[in-house]
Amino acid sequence: MTTSENFKAFLSNLAVTNGETISLRYGEITCALNQEFRETDSKTANTLRVGSYGRGTAIHGISDLDMIYIVPATLRSQYNNEGGQSRLLTRTSDAIKLRYPKTDVFVDSPVVRALYKDFHIEVQPVFEEADGSFTYPHTKAGGSWKTTKPTLEIAAMREFDAQKNNNMRRLCKMVRAWKNKHGVAMGGLLIDTLAHNFLKQTTVYDTLSYGNYDALMRDFFAYLKDELDKEFYGALGSGQRVNVKKKFQKRAKKAFDLCEAAIASAGQAGEHKKWRKIVGRAFPSPDVAVAKAAYVSESGNQALNTEQFIEDIRQVDIRYFLRIDCRVTQAGFQPDWLRNILLKNWRLSPKKDLEFTITESEAPAGSVYYWKVLNRGTEAVRRDCVRGQIESDAGQRQKSETTTFRGDHEVECYAVLNGVVVAKDLIHVPIQE
Repeated sequence: MTTSENFKAFLSNLAVTNGETISLRYGEITCALNQEFRETDSKTANTLRVGSYGRGTAIHGISDLDMIYIVPATLRSQYNNEGGQSRLLTRTSDAIKLRYPKTDVFVDSPVVRALYKDFHIEVQPVFEEADGSFTYPHTKAGGSWKTTKPTLEIAAMREFDAQKNNNMRRLCKMVRAWKNKHGVAMGGLLIDTLAHNFLKQTTVYDTLSYGNYDALMRDFFAYLKDELDKEFYGALGSGQRVNVKKKFQKRAKKAFDLCEAAIASAGQAGEHKKWRKIVGRAFPSPDVAVAKAAYVSESGNQALNTEQFIEDIRQVDIRYFLRIDCRVTQAGFQPDWLRNILLKNWRLSPKKDLEFTITESEAPAGSVYYWKVLNRGTEAVRRDCVRGQIESDAGQRQKSETTTFRGDHEVECYAVLNGVVVAKDLIHVPIQE
């Protein structure tokens, strides 16, 4: 396949597949709120889809959907007093609960959350202002009213995407695939803003398209890795503050290097594997139809391919930071952390005990964790112990292993909230051959 064909297929694989279900839920919530606040049953009036879905940059697996409901202006005085913010959110929640009595619906200021299978909708009741902005209730710090300007962000995305030959939204989607593959804690509005800033300072991609998306990805990560550290950016269109959760430059540098290697391998057998290392299994591969056969070593040994992939089991929508490490111990030796060892470019010797642990997680309370241990190398194949199954953490937030098999192995951890992978991290485990 050509570069153009590869990236067309890649973006097709990123398309949201449950759009009808999402639209149905949006419509039913809108109807419930119109019945409550206006005594009408419209499923489209007085509401706006916002966030990544509203801006047209969402990809398959999106779980965090946003909408605003415009409350009648005549009710403003009823809630513009002490405790009014809380009462408006509670009334919004109660109206949705009436429509979905078996759905978990609750106030999580400044929104009301409705939790469905594999996704949830955050509903924000607002009052529309003359300048097109919206005022919404916030109950923290005694209650206040704050301003949001999503229509400006949506308009800016639409207009700029047209100026850039439809490359803006596609770049945003491809970057989301990278974010989900590598567990990068970046919000959707931050990704869209950075993509906007990048394309704004270049005209190279004003007329190019799919056949140049390999270079587009490389150049975006080149831009990203050289960005100065900032606490926030001004959102495209609205200029409102978009916070930076975690530094992304180091991850971007790695992505840039991987893009360079993938581009250098264009037309070669390993090209697809290199792109998959960057953006995940949504990138097409000529090997996808191959049966779950066996790994084969150079000496001819075979092992059953038992590897599982989290995206085949759960939706993946990374929103939080997760960090794992491993305490390495052996009788007669000083314990050390695996990441310290990796910084020295050392490899582990056999017969060491490994205690993988979650050292930092920003995933919300209620998240459950899973582990994946993938053995690689001739010894793992010879013993038919490639593994790669995804297993429950059992509540310990730890995973015990030993350096049994020589080779380059991987351990990955996933945080799952409401059935969706919201954080992940991976660490390499190099054991001396």
